[in-house]
Amino acid sequence: MPQGDLTRIEGSNLALRLIQPDDAAYVHALRIDPAYNMYLSEVRGTIDDQRAWIERYKDREEAGEEYYYIIERHDGTPCGTVRLYDIDSDRFTWGSWILDHNKPRKAALESAVLSFQIGFERLGLRLASIDVRVENTHAEAFYRRFGMTEEKRDARDIYFSLNSEAFYSLIAQYQETLLEAS
Repeated sequence: MPQGDLTRIEGSNLALRLIQPDDAAYVHALRIDPAYNMYLSEVRGTIDDQRAWIERYKDREEAGEEYYYIIERHDGTPCGTVRLYDIDSDRFTWGSWILDHNKPRKAALESAVLSFQIGFERLGLRLASIDVRVENTHAEAFYRRFGMTEEKRDARDIYFSLNSEAFYSLIAQYQETLLEAS
């Protein structure tokens, strides 16, 4: 059972807020931009298709199956997305993580911490699953620095996990780093 507000979480430089249908143009622009979509599934469709997808997603959100967030600076400027999905009794999948050119310093670290706080603290889950394309060496390096454990790999993806205990043991170190970036 959720142990806090899932609609918004605030950090020192960023906030995560649940996605709304009006975010369709922003999400569509991110997903079709070659600077951000190299490791994403191919996008076919229009802004209206993206809006319809978000509207259908809101049913999954209402059922507690998935939470999709817009990452934004405190001035309200969107700078990315992140999603918690495939939620079951003790685990979730973390993904759809994109940060754009509007991100502040340390946005990767802060958005990861905030989104994992939602999964581990607010949802009370024990384990996160994460996958990354083998070619996405930048993300892979970040996941390893963040303390994720490689579980397996195939020709296309590397599969990581992060349990709540490992997250909590790292959180104090990262909170100090985030405060320095403020």
